[in-house]
Amino acid sequence: QVQLVESGGGLVQAGGSLRLSCAASGRTFSSGAMGWFRQAPGKEREFVAAIRWSIGSSTYYADSVKGRFTISRDNAKNTVYLQMNSLKPEDTAVYLCAAGRPVGIRDVNEYGYWGQGTQVTVSS
Repeated sequence: QVQLVESGGGLVQAGGSLRLSCAASGRTFSSGAMGWFRQAPGKEREFVAAIRWSIGSSTYYADSVKGRFTISRDNAKNTVYLQMNSLKPEDTAVYLCAAGRPVGIRDVNEYGYWGQGTQVTVSS
């Protein structure tokens, strides 16, 4: 059993920054990937960023966040972070952490484990 717990969400003004954390417990990950997705009210869950656990830690970003968001990991803590800079009102959503062995790194259906989510609200 895997548990994912997100933290770090909140209310921030446009242009501000937040850092999300996702702590995994129940098992250690030596393969596969962890990702961040977000879901705004009335919209589908969408890919934000992902990082592979393999050596080299390949990272992937949605075009809408590239250059503003950075995903990173701490193997010792089994934790993944999402540093979000230059936040925009359209970034407002519930951000969810996911883990699994996805073939399609951006495909929401390929992640088997999900956290409960953390709310990010960006005011204009």
